Amino acid sequence: MKLQTQRWVDRWAGQALCALLSLWARLVGRDQATAMPQAPRHILIVLLSEMGSVVLAGPMFAALRQRYPSATLHVLQLKKNQEVAKLLGLAQPAHLHALDDSAGLGLLQDIWRVSRTLRSLPLDAVIDCELFSRISSLMSYFSGARLRVGFTPHTQEGLYRGSFINRAIPYNPYQHISKQFLSLVDALEGDAMPRNKAAPIRDLPADTGLTVRFEAAELSTYQQQLQQDHPTLAARCLVLLYAGGGLLPERAWPASHYAEVARSLCAAGYAVGLIGLRDDAVLARELCQQVEHTACVDLTGYTHSIRELLMLFHAARLLITNDGGPGHFATLTPIKTMVFFGPETGRLYGPLGPRAQVLESGIACSPCLSAYNHRLTFCDGDNQCLKRITPQAVLRDALTHLAATPATL
Repeated sequence: MKLQTQRWVDRWAGQALCALLSLWARLVGRDQATAMPQAPRHILIVLLSEMGSVVLAGPMFAALRQRYPSATLHVLQLKKNQEVAKLLGLAQPAHLHALDDSAGLGLLQDIWRVSRTLRSLPLDAVIDCELFSRISSLMSYFSGARLRVGFTPHTQEGLYRGSFINRAIPYNPYQHISKQFLSLVDALEGDAMPRNKAAPIRDLPADTGLTVRFEAAELSTYQQQLQQDHPTLAARCLVLLYAGGGLLPERAWPASHYAEVARSLCAAGYAVGLIGLRDDAVLARELCQQVEHTACVDLTGYTHSIRELLMLFHAARLLITNDGGPGHFATLTPIKTMVFFGPETGRLYGPLGPRAQVLESGIACSPCLSAYNHRLTFCDGDNQCLKRITPQAVLRDALTHLAATPATL
């Protein structure tokens, strides 16, 4: 199902269903929260959004395990994003539940199937990590949990999600999303609305707390295979560039800027690998043609899983990337990362950890995407917030990172 179609269905059908379900919950007395058991058995976390948000939710999962060590954690995701949860071990495979949004009828069938599975557990609580998606709100109620935690727009107009989220906390567009995920955990045992005053003061987590373990031999074998497939990488330190914009092309730094940085890095003695999905191959070929250097290679589609992508990060010294999943996955490895933000802000969605640098121009209209405008920008593709970040400034910081990073990781 196309993104615009999903937005239309969520806006119109979603609001109507949330209103009807709110009325039903009030009539049958299921709109009030019960107390959280001292030793809950099953807790559901709903994480339907982009894969990068799953990484930023790492501190929340750690907090849940620390506070409720005997509870079984369940995760509900879109099928296309489930690979990350499996790789990170957020829950046991049997406790990972998926919705396939590729087709409308299949999605309805999955909602029915997953709801029956969740209601049979039964669940003690559900945490809806989505900002204002109506389908996640509906799934929170369909899960059968009497304690439902999630975000509310409070007095903001629009973005109605119903009144059956009975431990709701206001979404705060000024706080990093990882801190807000932790506030959802705090809301399990306190009065959430109107201001969650009882919640403890939390600092921004220093890192995700997530790890993916690799054997040294596995990484060595992968690097040897990489150099065998691309011999020009053998004699140079590797820098990776992700120039694709994904579902939101306005988040992409200009391709001409990437080409200029890649050309300068190759001239300075480094190798440049252009990464991305197979859909990014056309852009990668165009960049290679602009760079005109044998040390600039097309690696789009080269990795076939998130695990392989992480091994590629282990084999490189620096990643320069647009806002998106790669910048967050990189925090699970030793690689240095430079991430462009503009339509969205690193203050809210920046990668966690000391090895990530956020690049923002700070012009007056940035950031322009938010949960309150359904992430629809008004700049018509002329993303000056990113265009004004010059290749010269990025190259200077890149060379500084490379000079400070050991040649072997």
